[in-house]
Amino acid sequence: MSKKVLLISGSQSDEIFVKTAIDLFEEWKMSYDYKVFSAHRNLKELTKFIEELPSNEYGVIIAVAGLSAALPGVIASLTNLPVIGVPRDVGPLNGVDALLSMVQMPSGVPVATMGIGSSGMKNAAYFAKRLIEGERDGK
Repeated sequence: MSKKVLLISGSQSDEIFVKTAIDLFEEWKMSYDYKVFSAHRNLKELTKFIEELPSNEYGVIIAVAGLSAALPGVIASLTNLPVIGVPRDVGPLNGVDALLSMVQMPSGVPVATMGIGSSGMKNAAYFAKRLIEGERDGK
């Protein structure tokens, strides 16, 4: 049985953005879970959730965040699973601030960062598929 993808966003309002990846996972018949945790508003709950993840259930985590974009880095600091960060195209800088936050992780806290916006969300899904299945779809 393949491992699942865990999608985490910082806000319930991100769900429509995350749906781009969910639609691909459903098309590919890949298992996934979607959760909402804010690194700023729900840090204790996020930490507990990540620390208690079943050891072999997930193969990769996709973390979606905008503005200060702390979520992917916080998650990467709490797990050894690969973390893919996706910056939302929101706020006065249209996601540039989120992108810069994700690509400037300190040594030992790796976050594979995709591009800003919906293309980045799609690429995160494709990258997660490759990590889990080791395949190249070419689409």
